[in-house]
Amino acid sequence: MLRCRDGSLYTGATNDVERRVATHGRGRGAAYTRARLPVTLVWSETVGDRGAALRREAAIKRLSRGDKLLLVAASPPRRKPPARRRKTPARRRE
Repeated sequence: MLRCRDGSLYTGATNDVERRVATHGRGRGAAYTRARLPVTLVWSETVGDRGAALRREAAIKRLSRGDKLLLVAASPPRRKPPARRRKTPARRRE
């Protein structure tokens, strides 16, 4: 969930939160956030698969603004996720 400059909340689903937030931040995301930059990530959650993520997104979008703010307030402080490790090819033994 992103908080936009005007205080509104935007909810979406993605499999790469950092990349998606950066995309929105560059003005390349949804038209809604493009008109309300800058945006800040205020809440996220991990679910099992894409279908579950889309169902959860729809459920969150049905919540009232007050309920969404309670969800944000109840979540633990966001920590930066660990950096991704690049896959390096195996070294050949000679």
